[in-house]
Amino acid sequence: MTEAEFLADYDPAAYERPALAVDLVLLGLRAGRLAALLLKRDQLPHAGRWALPGGFVGIDQTLDAAALYVLQEKAGIARAHLEQLYTFGALDRDPRMRIISVAYLALLPEADFAEALERSAALTPATIAVPWPGETGGEVTALSPKGETLPLAFDHAAILAMAILRLRGKLDYSDVGFALLPEHFTLRQLQDVHEAVLGTTLNKPAFRRRMLDRGWLAPTGLREAGTSFRPAELYRFQPSR
Repeated sequence: MTEAEFLADYDPAAYERPALAVDLVLLGLRAGRLAALLLKRDQLPHAGRWALPGGFVGIDQTLDAAALYVLQEKAGIARAHLEQLYTFGALDRDPRMRIISVAYLALLPEADFAEALERSAALTPATIAVPWPGETGGEVTALSPKGETLPLAFDHAAILAMAILRLRGKLDYSDVGFALLPEHFTLRQLQDVHEAVLGTTLNKPAFRRRMLDRGWLAPTGLREAGTSFRPAELYRFQPSR
């Protein structure tokens, strides 16, 4: 039998098919803390609970295209740093049917995070409370702007926890933290990002020396504007050669 003959006789309905979805963890800084953008579900299942923006993957869509669609159409955000985070496939993660979700990490500079909230009244900023240090891992809690715990739909608490764990793990050796910053930033802003992600206070001189020694920072010759104190120098990210 040739491959063409095999494919002509192949029955794609011979096996049950799970549904495939994407969920976006939209992270940014808000008031110096790491926060995620959530939507309140108005349909069953889990109506009234809070969820990550997500959707099903169309039969003619790639995963990245589906994630971009959710970013733009459901979250109202034109662009963001997008990378695949993890695949969640527990048998009981969705009560409707077997749904496998590919989660994406979407990082936003603080101004873009704030702009997304201004453009969409449906989005809510949830501060992520992380009780574990470093890369220990464990549960996290999503808090409303009033500090109330938000009940999360499906396994989205686990997805948020994985996002924090992955972000902490990559922060020190990759350029992922710069996706949370504007194009031009101060060393203070860079340290604010690291402290928000890691959930700890860092030694200022040691942190700045380490960042400058890596060769990732290029001075712009500019200084921040609108400050009541001596304006700090602005840097930009430059990939290591």
